[in-house]
Amino acid sequence: MAGAHNVLMTGPPGAGKTMLARRLPGIMPPLTREEALEITRVHSVAGLLPPGQPLVVRRPFRAPHHSISSPGLIGGGGTPRPGEVSLAHLGVLFLDEFPEYRLAALEGLRQPLEDGEVTISRRLTSVTFPARLMLVAAMNPCPCGFRGDRERECVCSGHRLQQYRSRLSGPLLDRIDLRLDVPRVPPAARRERRPSEASAAIRARVGLARDRQVRRLAGTGVYANAHMNARQLRTSCRLDPAAAALLDQAYDRMRLSARAADRVVKVARTIADLDGSDVIAVQHIGESLSYRDRRGEPGA
Repeated sequence: MAGAHNVLMTGPPGAGKTMLARRLPGIMPPLTREEALEITRVHSVAGLLPPGQPLVVRRPFRAPHHSISSPGLIGGGGTPRPGEVSLAHLGVLFLDEFPEYRLAALEGLRQPLEDGEVTISRRLTSVTFPARLMLVAAMNPCPCGFRGDRERECVCSGHRLQQYRSRLSGPLLDRIDLRLDVPRVPPAARRERRPSEASAAIRARVGLARDRQVRRLAGTGVYANAHMNARQLRTSCRLDPAAAALLDQAYDRMRLSARAADRVVKVARTIADLDGSDVIAVQHIGESLSYRDRRGEPGA
């Protein structure tokens, strides 16, 4: 949340993936005036501003069904209109049952996730809509949902599992910053009342980290680490020698693409912001790498 990084949660049915995603807006930082104006412009073009509300004051949370068409998700139409990726600009796009979306829609996500915008071209014109969003995707580890579950046996064949996984291409997965396993919590553990961090405390930590980003990126039109371009990455992400050495080792060991390595640094920058550190240290790179070290496959 603090850096608006893309997240893929993998876990069995009932693990709480959807609940976690829907709680995100409650701990995200409030909109700046500039962000509110950008979101309002997109929603105005789409005709979605409620009567008597000239300004959007909350971050968007969009959760389209997996049956949505590619133009509905990415944008399109005879008269170009923003799709869900643009309606989620500076907010959250939640895609549940991620592999079940149409392949054209999934592959269409690659441009907005990389460039932060969508260009829709027609014979006589082209229109560009902003799409600097935080993608939050959720999926089962396999078609039946129980691969790796301690209580239920997976009944998926190897062929069916491979078909399921292959719906998410390597280039699309490369644009996912954080890959998280969400295991099912046993009933006995759910009944325990363990102390947990309150939403207000989490929101305060996220807000402080985002404030650091806004100050560092002032004047660039970018408000979060995930959306930095190559130049901003070079000027904003200073690694100490040990962190740089670990990243170099991981680049070879994990066979990271250049894009994936940049995303590791962006996540590490956010972890350092949460730590209140101006320099990215080895522990920040190490934690960032841990969110990608899944052998390239969801549910691995």
